[in-house]
Amino acid sequence: MLGSADLIAVVPTTDMAAAAAFYSDVLGLDLVAADEFALTYSANGTSLRVTAVPELEPSPYTVLGWAVDDMASTLDALADARVPARRFEGMGQDGRGVWTAPGGARVAWFADPAGNLLSVTEAAPSTAST
Repeated sequence: MLGSADLIAVVPTTDMAAAAAFYSDVLGLDLVAADEFALTYSANGTSLRVTAVPELEPSPYTVLGWAVDDMASTLDALADARVPARRFEGMGQDGRGVWTAPGGARVAWFADPAGNLLSVTEAAPSTAST
């Protein structure tokens, strides 16, 4: 039924100004609409609505994630913007906060100003031989 419909991602915030600064200035998403209820961004063609809510208990799991080609440069850019990597006990993350999944994908987490857990994932290196 919805397989051919465009996906709209939604994330909550209690502070629209802080969310706007983060998603626009730090993450570099293009703002396409704004009103008192939500900020709407284009995230490489996917619509992201940052929705105003009166209160928020951030989830302990990832609510938004991005696939990146270069984990190191992405983490450098986040660090330059003073967005620290999040660390989780028992995950075996490296010194930069990167966890390597059993299949070889590399994942790092960070939070938006509302405390929503976000992630970046670098695909596992290709194991194809020539």
